[in-house]
Amino acid sequence: MQVKSPRRAGSTPPQTPLAPLARLDDVDLRLLRVFKAVADCGGMASAELELDLAMSTISRHVKDLESRLGLVLCRRGRGGFALTPEGEQLYAATEQLLAATEAFRGSLHEVHRRMAGDLHVALFEKTASNPQSRIPEAVALFRQAAPQVRLHLHVGTIAMIERGVMDGQFHLGIIPEHRRSESLGYDELFGETMRLYAGPPHPWFRVDDQRLGWADLRGQDLAALGYHSPNMVLTHQRRLDRAATASDQEAVAHLVLSGGYVGFLPDHYAEPFVRAGRMRAVAPAKLNYHCRFSCIQRRAPAPLRVAQAFHQALREAHAVPEHKAAAPASGRP
Repeated sequence: MQVKSPRRAGSTPPQTPLAPLARLDDVDLRLLRVFKAVADCGGMASAELELDLAMSTISRHVKDLESRLGLVLCRRGRGGFALTPEGEQLYAATEQLLAATEAFRGSLHEVHRRMAGDLHVALFEKTASNPQSRIPEAVALFRQAAPQVRLHLHVGTIAMIERGVMDGQFHLGIIPEHRRSESLGYDELFGETMRLYAGPPHPWFRVDDQRLGWADLRGQDLAALGYHSPNMVLTHQRRLDRAATASDQEAVAHLVLSGGYVGFLPDHYAEPFVRAGRMRAVAPAKLNYHCRFSCIQRRAPAPLRVAQAFHQALREAHAVPEHKAAAPASGRP
């Protein structure tokens, strides 16, 4: 799942460079993993289940790390848990260190020619209900080929997945294409159709939509994604005004259901709402666009064998003709 940024403490001393450790031991890695888990969970109490440690032990580990670094990393009190500026710097450095550690472990497995270790794959939201997506079949194929590999699936925004693949946090990503980066390789997997929807309170829910088109949509309050995506590309191309922005498609659905907005949603995701009479596709033959989903990975360095194996499983699972995307190559309407 996507990790939320740790909340910064309200009153903190000026930022100072992190004190380097004389040497990095196993105990330091263990303390850093505990610190990262506490930051990810938003506090020590919340991290108990994640770490399977008592809160007193977690607290002692964090204090030990602070003592070894000579820094205050977090604030605990009535105002809640928050990282200090130094804690935020250490959190970012820890993410890089642990990602590099995983890459090193993967490289060792490469040397031994064993399919083992950890594989991190990031997916864009709402792909499970897409009948053209065969990611579950790919997972099954991969498990047969590499049963000893621990697979970690993450869900996030397009930008988070792209950035995570580029910096090595994720080995592979699966996203709807909107623009290509020269540092990434792309392999098309499946497609998706986006249609315009309205909720019962909206005037377009019951209007005769046979004559409605893109020009009519410019006069409606549109709920749209607020980040660079095929949805944003469409709004610019069609000169549509976004009356409300959403962080994900779940948020778009809430805005559409309110009756105050119309919005584009994947047809497979909207289907249960349509069956329940809570949404209706408006002028579906005209007011739609297509997306293509591709697997992305870094061009350099060369991917690990486990990443290559999962990539191959994705290709095999999506090789069935009826699951190939019917969208235009550009992913635009």
